[in-house]
Amino acid sequence: MRNVELLIPAGSLSVLKTAVVYGADAVYIGGEAFGLRAKAKNFTNDEIREGVRFAHSHGVKVYVPANIFAHNQDLAGVETYFYELGEIGPDALIISDPGVFSIARQVLPEMEIHISTQANNTNYGTYLFWWRLGAKRVVSARELSLKEIREIREHIPEEMEIESFIHGAMCISYSGRCLLSNYLTGRDANQGACTHPCRWKYGVAEETRPGEYLPVFENERGTFLFNSKDLCMIEHVPEMIEAGIDSFKIEGRMKTALYVAAVTRTYRKAIDDYRKDPELYKENLEWYKEEIGKCTCREFSTGFYFGKPTEEQQIYQNSTYIKNYTYLGTVEGVDPKGWGRITQKNKFSLGETIEVMKPSGANLSVTVKGIRNEDGTPMESAPHASQCLWVDLGVELAPYDILRRRELAE
Repeated sequence: MRNVELLIPAGSLSVLKTAVVYGADAVYIGGEAFGLRAKAKNFTNDEIREGVRFAHSHGVKVYVPANIFAHNQDLAGVETYFYELGEIGPDALIISDPGVFSIARQVLPEMEIHISTQANNTNYGTYLFWWRLGAKRVVSARELSLKEIREIREHIPEEMEIESFIHGAMCISYSGRCLLSNYLTGRDANQGACTHPCRWKYGVAEETRPGEYLPVFENERGTFLFNSKDLCMIEHVPEMIEAGIDSFKIEGRMKTALYVAAVTRTYRKAIDDYRKDPELYKENLEWYKEEIGKCTCREFSTGFYFGKPTEEQQIYQNSTYIKNYTYLGTVEGVDPKGWGRITQKNKFSLGETIEVMKPSGANLSVTVKGIRNEDGTPMESAPHASQCLWVDLGVELAPYDILRRRELAE
């Protein structure tokens, strides 16, 4: 059985630390340029340095994407950026553009390079091409089945690594290479500025009748033509491992700490349980599914892994997320009396029942016994976003415990 890496996204330094504590083997983070998440918070060089230091102190690797499709004006900046990253010391770069790859090989000859899914890696010939050029790992296109991935593994060197997505949003366009955003809004998805028009609601207008929108699929409200379900392979971890995949990648560099903690903790346990004993994995399968169901999502599918998606892999009614839990904050410290310090993310009140989510896997249902601000003034509720507070929950708290509230179904 191959060693499997759990690779987690982080859109900020605090989320990186959450991913590390909740069980990541590696994290991938975006710098302020040359990645495909321009709307994420992203990391300054100082934050990358701090993130690398924190991750390495916990035995966790850090990968930095530079996976835009570069234009002429980008190349000089890419070179400068790689010199800066060389001084910081992440573990690998994630690249899709051959020109950017060449610069990385020249500037950072010892740096490990991973080939992004954006490079349309769909066959073992492509894997071997990148291997001969010096790439250590290739990220498979989302359009591959597990059968195809197994065939790739059979045709590439044993030491070459395959990385594949196991959870997260699916893109309507081939391996994420999309012109829809650029055409409709002038913001290029291949330069990191996608506005996600695939999630918008559309109708049909006839050329000679402007302003008169016709229904699609007999739905007078229009339909969501491109709105794919999210990928979730928590029930198929054994098949993913047996296919010869080296790194299980979670999508979501713009997700909250709650999302990152929940998916990291769940997949960590699923992988570890299966490696320890396949029967243990089967016994805990309902727990994994329950915990993954607490994450914000658009409904789940298995993507392309068991064949090409059908119409059942699309959502036609709406573009909203299913949100079963609300993120309230992460414990940043604990005082001698057991009160936890948080930066409040959503409103909660005295006497309310909430849940403490721990890295160990425990979920504790608790009552909010006390709230006070930084001055020590008691409060009835926490109404202001990003307010620093101290809370008494009647249980032992520790840094990186996450507070969340279950939302009742409508």
